Amino acid sequence: MTGVFREGHNRPRPRRREPLHLGPPPNPWKKRAALGIPLLFAALAAMLFVTRDASAHPGPSARDAILDRPIAGVRNNYWYDYRSDIEEAQSELRKDLRRAKSYQDEREAWTEYHREIRDARSDYRKEMAERGYIRRRGVVTVEG
Repeated sequence: MTGVFREGHNRPRPRRREPLHLGPPPNPWKKRAALGIPLLFAALAAMLFVTRDASAHPGPSARDAILDRPIAGVRNNYWYDYRSDIEEAQSELRKDLRRAKSYQDEREAWTEYHREIRDARSDYRKEMAERGYIRRRGVVTVEG
């Protein structure tokens, strides 16, 4: 009796051998780099988009710079001039951001907007101080 199984089924399985390489040994970093480089670029691109949006957005501090009600509750021509300056600055900002082609253009648009807001508020406060609606605070120094 030659065997219980058919011919060839009781033969031992061949061992798995690495294929024969006729060249320099493979670089172990090549596989990691093939996966790591695209992931690195994807992470870098995501980071650039996040920081670009974060730096271009004015945040809550810009809202604090705009007065939402007149000083001393007095609605006069200076208040309406201030509001029209604010609206003009906002419309210019929208136009500049639409035309912006680079990050630098966006930064310049926001810088100009903040400058116009500061100027409008400063002019309004000066006019209201001249009319006596704002009291100037004195400075007290104590020397010992």
